[in-house]
Amino acid sequence: MPGNGMEPRALKYEQTLMYGRYTQDLGVYAKEEAARIRKEREHRKPGREEQARVAELREYDESRCAKCKICCVHSQRILLSRIGEDWIFLILLGLVMALVSWVMDFTIAVCLQAHKWMYGGLESNVFLQYLAWVTYPVVLITFSAGFTQILAPQAVGSGIPEMKTILRGVVLKEYLTLKTFIAKVIGLTCALGSGMPLGKEGPFVHVASMCAALLSKFMSLFGGIYENESRNIEMLAAACAVGVGCCFAAPIGGVLFSIEVTSTFFAVRNYWRGFFAATFSAFIFRVLAVWNKDEETITALFKTRFRLDFPFDLQELPAFAVIGIASGFGGALFVYLNRKIVEFMRKQKAINKFLMKKRLLFPAVVTLLISTLTFPPGFGQFMAGQLTQKETLVTLFDNCTWAQQGISEDFMFRGASNAWKNPKTNVFVSLVVFILMKFWMSALATTLPVPCGAFMPVFVIGAAFGRLVGESMAAWFPDGIHSDGSIYRIVPGGYAVVGEKSFCVSLRSLLFYEFSSDTSALFPSSGAAALSGAVTHTVSTAVIVFELTGQISHILPVMIAVILANAVAQSLQPSLYDSIIRIKKLPYLPELGFGHQEVHGVAGLH
Repeated sequence: MPGNGMEPRALKYEQTLMYGRYTQDLGVYAKEEAARIRKEREHRKPGREEQARVAELREYDESRCAKCKICCVHSQRILLSRIGEDWIFLILLGLVMALVSWVMDFTIAVCLQAHKWMYGGLESNVFLQYLAWVTYPVVLITFSAGFTQILAPQAVGSGIPEMKTILRGVVLKEYLTLKTFIAKVIGLTCALGSGMPLGKEGPFVHVASMCAALLSKFMSLFGGIYENESRNIEMLAAACAVGVGCCFAAPIGGVLFSIEVTSTFFAVRNYWRGFFAATFSAFIFRVLAVWNKDEETITALFKTRFRLDFPFDLQELPAFAVIGIASGFGGALFVYLNRKIVEFMRKQKAINKFLMKKRLLFPAVVTLLISTLTFPPGFGQFMAGQLTQKETLVTLFDNCTWAQQGISEDFMFRGASNAWKNPKTNVFVSLVVFILMKFWMSALATTLPVPCGAFMPVFVIGAAFGRLVGESMAAWFPDGIHSDGSIYRIVPGGYAVVGEKSFCVSLRSLLFYEFSSDTSALFPSSGAAALSGAVTHTVSTAVIVFELTGQISHILPVMIAVILANAVAQSLQPSLYDSIIRIKKLPYLPELGFGHQEVHGVAGLH
């Protein structure tokens, strides 16, 4: 242990084509580690504890400078104990992570804008447009993969599976170092700046954990409690909440999500730490947006403007339930597809051996394939290919119904929503194509050897599914739902929120049209929450969505969809994070099976 002058060894790590894996058996590792500790104790040199005792003995020194020495010792203790207070540590953690998150978002926005500028500047030549469209993301993804591979291979992937393992006491080699921090931040910025269907949330949990570990090392220079290994683990638990909090400006959902995802048990004494650091980080993150004049004031990241007087009718609840059940099956299928892609590539020995020698070829080919299919004048015109993930979410949460009776001539598109308009198809075809294509694209893209997460891509897919249900409801009930002599129109954007939450989560509506307080806008939010909850096996995605959209009027349909999605997904597949733990062979005891009483009768535990 660090406090005893002994550095713990880590499990042996092997880098593979997609995900790395840990090759040493945990039992063998534990025996070797125990033998090493016994040996070091026998030959241990005086450490900090002995030096502290020497300092205390100075009080009994009978020399002429005894009083000065005693005063210096006491002053030093008081100063260092104050510097090491928890609240100072948490403020520093929240401040650093808010700055990192804001700088990353700003850089990613610049990269995406540059991509659009290159594409738009070559409007006269379609071939040159195609070259600009595909070359830009290929270069960024290839650089991200190469830079991460050279500097710190441990930075590849999400980071949440490893944090689940670390919080159970397993030491993973070089996983929380400064080198990995740099590789993760730069690699993630390039990966998201490429426009590929990748997410930020999971990697940011890892980034926050590394920041907390580095701050703990810095604080340990002053002595005190930060030399205690168990205290460092508690700070890592708080850091997981900060990662989500400053990513989505959702401190409450961030704390709950970190508890659900990373903890088998949770110490209540960590509760205030998580809330304090996550709230401070989210506050600074939004203040920076106001300072940069991105926002007029502190508000929700994807603010919606659904009506509050009558947000939905009871007759719509079955539709929300259908979104939840369908999202549960979709979430399980996404996890299964992601795992099968990795297993298939590993089983192809010849291809795997070749790609291991040409490590940058696989990410380049996958990026080329996805960017080709999203090329706007090509197949991308049928799936709003020119929109970024954020723009896609904004349009899906729009509370303006896009079509009347599904006829393309009657589409009511404004601003960025024009990307969904295509004279050859109607809105339903565009949404179905978008869902099907983005589904397998996201499952494939998340296997790339770059820092990336899957939460936001899944969130967007869920919002699209919810929007599809919402637009269908608006088409089936063009005059709205009759209730007590009044007519209430469908709001498709609300269905997007529910679908997102059960599948993923988040978005805002920038435009509000007085004539279109349609209920069809409610469904995308339902779909987003349901699908994201199904993939991650969490209910806190609903809370994250409420904070993202700044509205809780749909709390009932969203919770119904998320709970049903979780029930279905948990009975079919492990969560995405547990699936990756199995792929990487991390030393982690899985959760007991869902709904199977026989798993509790484990031999040897009676």
